[in-house]
Amino acid sequence: MNIAFDAKRAFTNGTGLGHYSRTLITSLAEYFPTHEYFLCTPKQTGRFNVQAMQNVHVITPHSFPSTLFKSAWRSKWVVNDLRYLNIDMYHGLSHEIPVGIQRSSIRSVVTIHDLIFERYPQQYNPIDVQIYREKFRYACNHADRIIAISKQTKDDIIYFYKIPSRKIDICYQSCNPAFSEVVPPGEKQRIKELYGLPDRYFLYVGSVIERKNLIIICKALQFLKTKLNMSLVVIGEGSTYMQKVKAYIKENGLEKMVFFLSEDEKIKQLPSYQSAVDFPAIYQQAECMIYPSVFEGFGIPVLEALCSRIPVITSNVSCLPEAGGPGARYVDPQDEQQMADAMLQVATDDSLRSEMIEKGWQHAQLFTPQKCAQSVVDVYKKIAGHG
Repeated sequence: MNIAFDAKRAFTNGTGLGHYSRTLITSLAEYFPTHEYFLCTPKQTGRFNVQAMQNVHVITPHSFPSTLFKSAWRSKWVVNDLRYLNIDMYHGLSHEIPVGIQRSSIRSVVTIHDLIFERYPQQYNPIDVQIYREKFRYACNHADRIIAISKQTKDDIIYFYKIPSRKIDICYQSCNPAFSEVVPPGEKQRIKELYGLPDRYFLYVGSVIERKNLIIICKALQFLKTKLNMSLVVIGEGSTYMQKVKAYIKENGLEKMVFFLSEDEKIKQLPSYQSAVDFPAIYQQAECMIYPSVFEGFGIPVLEALCSRIPVITSNVSCLPEAGGPGARYVDPQDEQQMADAMLQVATDDSLRSEMIEKGWQHAQLFTPQKCAQSVVDVYKKIAGHG
């Protein structure tokens, strides 16, 4: 088959949607090489290098007016290019499909990661909520099938958009296989020095926004200041909520305990930071990864941590028990005392750490790139009438 993707996020997004897109495309190209894959993107960047993949082709706007109105090309006009390329299947990797594709002969599938803006509209600009709602609802109604990345997301699609369950497939996502590879000691030391990492640290990875709840870790650190000589390393950027977190850190004298890697201009400019190449070495030197979000579609940093063979503390709500499995430690994301207790125990109890790491690694084997790619190909076969 000739399979096309909305690959904008693969080339422009450094967080969840980008990681999902890059990992899935790379896995499909490797494990299902008989298909040809076409990546439709308004612009090509160095964030995703596909030169070594013989069966992957990048498609960008190439003629007027598409070169001037690139967002219109992505959301509608790209259908003409898909017809010209004899595309059989189009996969919208992040909640959208082109307007009118259902009137072509091209079949389509859309991945819905979450409907968080429907659950927490107060955390979004009202205009954005309306735009997202129209795009997501359109995609769910007009795509031939829908991929939900967790049972939580499938339930939300049914609840908010009244889509029949039979149209939705749950296909868990994977993470970059680099997280499963043990980083050599010399490379760990190089990364430690390059980033100025502390000797012992908890790790938080994700956007610094209200829903992801970074402040609860800072409040727990405040409890632990006199009990534990540990720091917190943060990978992620934010704006308004980030200033709130930094104000709390300053008020409570935690400045020397919390490191925001994205605040260091030298680090931000590193290509290996922008592409996340250095992340496995940062994960694997952490004592524990903490992900205290109050709601997620899946929570890919949890899986990255399990693959990195480090303990995980995460929330006992939403889909996070799906992602974390039996090895993670679960806490109420609004209870800083519970969080502090979990952090102290994981940091000081070696037998508990070993048990969490082993169970976490076993759970992570359910989400290998090959298994996740196979589940997506099974959806393509359903749509094409082959299964």
